[in-house]
Amino acid sequence: PLSIEEVEVAPPKAHEVRVKIVATGICRTDDHVLKGSFPNIDYPVIPGHEGAGIVESIGEGVTCVKPGEKVIPLCLPQCGECSSCLNPDTNCCLKTHLYESQNLMPDKTSRFTCKGKAIHHFLWISTFSEYTVMPDSAIARIDDDAPLDKVCLFGCGFSTGYGAAINTAKVKPGSTCAIFGLGGVGLSVVIGCKSAGASRIIGIDINKDKFTKARELGATECINPQDFKKPIQEVLVEMTGHGVDYSFEVIGHTDTMVAALASCHMNSGTCVMVGAPPSGSQLSFDPMLLFTGRTWKGSIIGGWKTKDSIPKLVSGYMEKKFNPDVLITHTLPFDKINEGFELLQSGKSIRSILLY
Repeated sequence: PLSIEEVEVAPPKAHEVRVKIVATGICRTDDHVLKGSFPNIDYPVIPGHEGAGIVESIGEGVTCVKPGEKVIPLCLPQCGECSSCLNPDTNCCLKTHLYESQNLMPDKTSRFTCKGKAIHHFLWISTFSEYTVMPDSAIARIDDDAPLDKVCLFGCGFSTGYGAAINTAKVKPGSTCAIFGLGGVGLSVVIGCKSAGASRIIGIDINKDKFTKARELGATECINPQDFKKPIQEVLVEMTGHGVDYSFEVIGHTDTMVAALASCHMNSGTCVMVGAPPSGSQLSFDPMLLFTGRTWKGSIIGGWKTKDSIPKLVSGYMEKKFNPDVLITHTLPFDKINEGFELLQSGKSIRSILLY
């Protein structure tokens, strides 16, 4: 379990920002860190990557935010200079953890000290700390009146799922969609598919308790793979006559990734991988699944260029264009963080928000 410790947080250096975190969500990715299945992590580490707070101080050269402004830390940075940031069709900045470890700040030192020992950062933002320091490429200013205990979801969960449908899949009106996994991110995919005008949205989960929320958000039907004697992809093909137009794997299991691919139309179906697989996973599948014309795509943080797009998403929320508030099932004081993880692991929560 996580232990709560008193940590010294150093001032920001050049092009760094120190933020007072007000609220942070518990995401499945943080659970991967606890279990040791997230790639390239050094311990001891302060996890957390779905937060919102207020700028406390800034280092030399920072121009994007000022002390006192409300912000969302970005677990996927946008440096604005690399080949990915300069390409209008991509969002996976080459400074991301997938390319360059973010367990320490860019100068390869830590801003966290506990009992005289340096502590590692997580994705440069470590939102499970009341104060945290990050590079200015990993922070976005948001509306002054945005409720931080709600919009922290835009740091990962909601943006990831909603964007997977809107940006990555580009769901078309009247289409049929299947979402494997109805947690916080999966339900955000449901919101995205409904927003895009999908006429049939099939939710898939082994936890039937999640079906009510899924239907409330736009799922037209929900099924449990354990209720069938045949593979779920065969069930979906029979239900639709030809397979779905778009499928989304939002769990991170290799077997369901292949099932999601096989469940979409053999010629024109698009399957989007949203769930993060455990470090070192390998896929094995029949290449004929792709040979006939299916498309298999990955989506990281919903395909958004984070620094540009997260503030716009928050503004859309303030204009009531969508309402991810319903994803929040529990709000807890920060000292009950381990209780929040127990709720996640037992399937009793969609999103738990921790308040400092």
